[in-house]
Amino acid sequence: MDSSNYYFNYSQQQNNFNNNQQFNFDPEYLKKLSKAERRKQRRATPKYRTMHASRERIRVESFNNAFAKLRTLLPTLPVNKKLSKIEILRISIAYINYLDNLLTL
Repeated sequence: MDSSNYYFNYSQQQNNFNNNQQFNFDPEYLKKLSKAERRKQRRATPKYRTMHASRERIRVESFNNAFAKLRTLLPTLPVNKKLSKIEILRISIAYINYLDNLLTL
């Protein structure tokens, strides 16, 4: 099977899956469901998934911005060295301990 045919079949399967998903919002049906089942039904809607993805993107962006801001406060050599998040945290801890020792002298 060539790759173009594979992607076409995969895309077609995804469309069939999305078209076959049915969400029953009948009040009588919803009353019969447990709280967890209602939550699962609500979270399966396309609107919920897109909103959740949007919130997650915003959360990750603010998380990365916080690390970038923290990185600007840390003294490192070379100055523009790219640090991982764990390196930023470890250097931050060491720097805080160093500043604490300076204050206690």
